[in-house]
Amino acid sequence: MLLKINNLKYINNLKQLSVLFITLLIVNSASAQEVINEEVAVKQESKKVDSILTKNAKKVDGVAAVVGDYIILDSDVDKAYLQLQAQNVNTSDIKPCELFGKLLEDKLYAHQAIQDSIQVSDSEIRRNVDYQIEQFLEQTGGSMEKLLEFYKKDDEKAFRDEMFEINKSNQLAAKMQAKIVDEIEITPEEVRAFFEKIPKEERPTFGTELKVAQIVSVPKVSEEEKQRVVNRLKEFKADIIENGASFRSKAVLYSEDPGSASKGGKYTLNRKQPRMVKEFRQVAFSLQEGEISEPFETDFGYHIIQCEKIRGQEYDVAHILLSPKVSTEAVKEAKERLEKVRQRIVDGKISFADAAREASDEKETRGDGGQLINPTTQDYNFELTRMEPELYAQIQNLKDNEVSLVLKEEDRTGKVKFKILMVTDRINEHEADYARDYLKIKSLALDEKKIKAIAKWQEEKILDTYIKISGEYRNCEFSSNWLKK
Repeated sequence: MLLKINNLKYINNLKQLSVLFITLLIVNSASAQEVINEEVAVKQESKKVDSILTKNAKKVDGVAAVVGDYIILDSDVDKAYLQLQAQNVNTSDIKPCELFGKLLEDKLYAHQAIQDSIQVSDSEIRRNVDYQIEQFLEQTGGSMEKLLEFYKKDDEKAFRDEMFEINKSNQLAAKMQAKIVDEIEITPEEVRAFFEKIPKEERPTFGTELKVAQIVSVPKVSEEEKQRVVNRLKEFKADIIENGASFRSKAVLYSEDPGSASKGGKYTLNRKQPRMVKEFRQVAFSLQEGEISEPFETDFGYHIIQCEKIRGQEYDVAHILLSPKVSTEAVKEAKERLEKVRQRIVDGKISFADAAREASDEKETRGDGGQLINPTTQDYNFELTRMEPELYAQIQNLKDNEVSLVLKEEDRTGKVKFKILMVTDRINEHEADYARDYLKIKSLALDEKKIKAIAKWQEEKILDTYIKISGEYRNCEFSSNWLKK
């Protein structure tokens, strides 16, 4: 849970460290990678760096630092700024020394991950690169030329190769950080000690929090419409098997999955890394190469899947998704049904929670009386100033225990649903209270403990790792002992 802080040095320090270790997510520029002999004498360091650059054909710019197996070039800081700006991050308050320090940290994590034999999946990295480039292309109107010009690359292969190295380094760093803190736990005594060391006048202020419940009514699809969609998918399958039609062409023409239709319905699945819904994975992993499934249902509609290639734990599949359409009458009936439920609540004939259990079509919240779960904190509380804009707009004018009017929602696929909402509880802005806010305080205490563990790890590894910082960056005031003074 995010906080409003009033001159709280403990939490401010925690926040600053979090920025250094966690929040400042950047896509580092790929650097030349050569193993550096940690026993090399100081007088040979310059010669060693020159030989590394010679192996890479030509010296593009100066070497700003060497961290274990990695080199950071002078241009890498500029590229890091570009990457942040491409992600719409305001870089005006980020100083070059801070960004350079983050590059040093990332390379230290990646270097140590290699030493600890931490593995990453090349195929997964390539999929991430494909996805990232797709997102970049959306920003340039689909123009690869503009994308290459922005990142100053001669061709697509060079760009993809650099993106691969960037992602690999980042994954290694992330796994190394996770390994450091994975087994860290905190006891109630430690939480109390963390809270009590904060002077009373500097304790955090928690913003207004709401608990929100909803009842959802979804228009029903007729059995005739469901059967029409199933029959259509069966026709596709028969045409592919009997007449040699292309599965991928049909996916492009007919599939209603916006994420894969343009790619012929293709996905790569991994048994060890669940990606799609359970029903989809079960069918996909039951197929042999070349086999096409029978139509089956998920929450998204009806599918058929073709298994194209099996590579150990990885399956290349293509699918076609068709969603049954609801009639105008079904939409009208769903709205009227919810309006009747709302009137019963307003008239005091049934509580909102009981009405949700009885009438809501949303299985995720129905059993909890319609209570929404905050996806960030995994509890029922939503901080008012951090609430999703759409939800905030729907409840901002509601009084406590007031039932909203029937609201209509439509997702990007055109599916319609209706809902009513209620603010079931409100906790006004208040100074942190140990008993009431224990979970939030525990989270802060655990974060502090993790950050201290990372700082201790970093201090030890800096001393054990070959690190050379050159040029103007030796004048930076680092928070860590990168200069080994």
